[in-house]
Amino acid sequence: MKTFAKIAGVVVLVLIAAAAFLSIKKPASRPASAEKVEATPERIARGKYVVEHVSDCLGCHSDHLLKFSTPVKPGTEGEGGYIFDEKLGFPGVVAAQNITPDAQFGLGKWTDGEILRAIREGVDRGGDPLFPMMPYEHLRNMSDDDAKAVVAYLRTLKPIHKGVPPKKLNFPVNFIVKFIPKPLDGPVAAPDRKDPVAYGKYLTTIGGCHECHTPHDDHNNLIPGQDFAGGWEMTGPWGRVVTANLTPMPYNYMGHATKAEFIGRFKAFANMTPETAPDVPAGRNTVMPWIAFAGMTEEDLGSIYDYLKTLKPIDHKVVTFPDAK
Repeated sequence: MKTFAKIAGVVVLVLIAAAAFLSIKKPASRPASAEKVEATPERIARGKYVVEHVSDCLGCHSDHLLKFSTPVKPGTEGEGGYIFDEKLGFPGVVAAQNITPDAQFGLGKWTDGEILRAIREGVDRGGDPLFPMMPYEHLRNMSDDDAKAVVAYLRTLKPIHKGVPPKKLNFPVNFIVKFIPKPLDGPVAAPDRKDPVAYGKYLTTIGGCHECHTPHDDHNNLIPGQDFAGGWEMTGPWGRVVTANLTPMPYNYMGHATKAEFIGRFKAFANMTPETAPDVPAGRNTVMPWIAFAGMTEEDLGSIYDYLKTLKPIDHKVVTFPDAK
């Protein structure tokens, strides 16, 4: 009995020590660069395009109207997003942060290097991990030029003096997130636009298409071998939506749509605004940011089409609006 008690005591001490270590552990990171991004008109314009129409950063970091495509509510651009908590299946409380230049709640005191590191490497200015709802694992593929353009544009947003609840994660997720961020290991370049398939893959990566249209397991990890097969259930103030299968199965849209039809489907919303977006019946709203993506160029939309047509067809039928009457 004495031996067992000693062993149990040692195990308890080891567990206490491990918990103490994990509680203070910082994720893998490198010092933020001291680089100052030059805010040229061309760079700001490119940043606006990436932020508003490709990566749809404002789609997460703003309030929304519960109308078709849940568009960004005018006047809230960058102030912070919806609060996700246990009622919505999140392991704690998480909200997209204020990314306006506000000095207290936003990025006003962040250096350009700290913002660049957060976007692509997943740590905040204090070196703590960001919750991977911020898709830094995919945004690490964003080119250096595009990342700098994003920083330049974010600096031009109207400062909004508004905070969001602090992140509070449940055990063991509060420890697991510390092992997800990874420092970049070198410069990142975008593929040549003359290679539409490669550039289309780049756009679907930094645009979140791959993340949203790939099914997730119970731990919110992408299921290997099911890329773009759809089936990720998204529940929020908009209701419940399941993402569509984008692989070119014959019964899918991508199995029969022409490039002109694909581009036209996005451009059909080019003149729609948050104010003119229609109301939709319960159970039939979508978080697909059609209004934002409608601002992409036809060339870029064509590259996305070219890439999606090269995907392996996956037989996975999806009901996108399971609660629709």
